[in-house]
Amino acid sequence: MIGTLTAAGPRLTQMSGRTPLRILIVDDEPVARRILREELEHLSDVVIVGEAETGAGALEMIRLQRPDLVLLDLQMPGLGGFDVVSRLKGSAPIPAIVIVTAWDQYAIQAFEAGAVDYLLKPVGQERLAEAVERARRLSKGETAERLARLNEIAEPAAVGPARKIVGRRGEEYVLLATNEVFAFQAEGDLVWILTARHKFLASQTLKTLEERLKGTSFRRIHRGALVNLDHVRTIGTLTSQRWLVTLTNKLEFIVSKGQAKGIRELLNW
Repeated sequence: MIGTLTAAGPRLTQMSGRTPLRILIVDDEPVARRILREELEHLSDVVIVGEAETGAGALEMIRLQRPDLVLLDLQMPGLGGFDVVSRLKGSAPIPAIVIVTAWDQYAIQAFEAGAVDYLLKPVGQERLAEAVERARRLSKGETAERLARLNEIAEPAAVGPARKIVGRRGEEYVLLATNEVFAFQAEGDLVWILTARHKFLASQTLKTLEERLKGTSFRRIHRGALVNLDHVRTIGTLTSQRWLVTLTNKLEFIVSKGQAKGIRELLNW
């Protein structure tokens, strides 16, 4: 089964006079597709152009229906969600992609590669509406650029130093530029991303983050903290073996004498 074509009702196309956003739902679970359909029916200016239950079916429906947005599951028999994206390379027009999955460990790859949004099942109406509006705001050029970067998911060996960091606050994922991050701090099994005013939960270990941030301004100052040297305001002595690093937002971290020496050299102090 490739999919099913659904005509939009008048209520969905006459709310604001905007051109309706054409949406394709792709998931191998009928219940998941039905839930997305029911939630989309509460939104204005959208048209559900069809459904697909396999990756191959999704590619065919995209070719035939040319949707503006694809709500795409990752875990499907045969071609998975990332396989579908990689096979869209060179096609036109290119739809925006929103990943819809029960697995949170793929958020970093999807966001850094250019996904419009990343939704965790079960998807709430408010989060779905945000994702749809985000896709609506994208120009075709931006969508093409995002898809080009999505294709890099299949080639992880080519990934260089991280340029974006994904943080989580509640059920929402936030994409942060590395210069927004002041520090990463480990608390037991959790790793927190600290910015000027906010705190987000990271989905990677401190060791993994350190590896991904090699060649940047981040340095490990002790086993529980990775600090952005661009945001260091002062380094002061606590004891003969302990130093204190203060960041520009007044966050403070204790660092050993040996590590502080290395940081001072990097800062040319």
